[in-house]
Amino acid sequence: MRLRNIPGAKDAIIDSPYVIQEPESKKGCWASLFPKRQPLHIEVGMGKGRFLMDMARIHPDINYVGIEMYDSVLLRALQKMEELEREGQGLPNLVFMRMDARLLPEVFEQEEVGKIYLNFSDPWPKARHAKRRLTSREFLVRYDKILEKNGVVEFKTDNRDLFEFSLEEVPEAGWTLVAHTFDLHNNEEMMQGNVMTEYEEKFSSMGNPICKMVIRR
Repeated sequence: MRLRNIPGAKDAIIDSPYVIQEPESKKGCWASLFPKRQPLHIEVGMGKGRFLMDMARIHPDINYVGIEMYDSVLLRALQKMEELEREGQGLPNLVFMRMDARLLPEVFEQEEVGKIYLNFSDPWPKARHAKRRLTSREFLVRYDKILEKNGVVEFKTDNRDLFEFSLEEVPEAGWTLVAHTFDLHNNEEMMQGNVMTEYEEKFSSMGNPICKMVIRR
């Protein structure tokens, strides 16, 4: 269950130097927000941010933007960033924003993003909510509007039903399936360079196989 309604979370987000306010105004000029002009990757639904913090530390040659729509979840990420800063381990190549992912085309220009990460997204199990799934054809259209020509989306989940739904959506949206597995941790090739999320550690330790796919527009 997602954390919500922590008192003061909204104010902390507004005051945080790690959160981009009015992200629509940055459309087309995200590169200027970072110390170095380098490729831009984003995570949609980043949760508490550990995955992106690890990625930003491992890949200082890439700029990252984490997107989360829940105040109290984003607050946890800000607290982690503040702790890293105090320890002298700040991540200048990582920023966050609080927004609904449906607004992505209003925030990023065409071909402004090189890669999109979707990790353990909400499965929205009811059929009438299928359009809300971050791997639905509706969202793939949105990603297509911001990804560069050879940009990719990487999706991981332990939810087999959501994964099979996602595989079906790929060709329907006119995308190409580059690679996929129903058991990531036993796939040596796809495990190369894998950075685990908190959910990935939790579910894999319970014996749940992790599914992953890489798709290209």
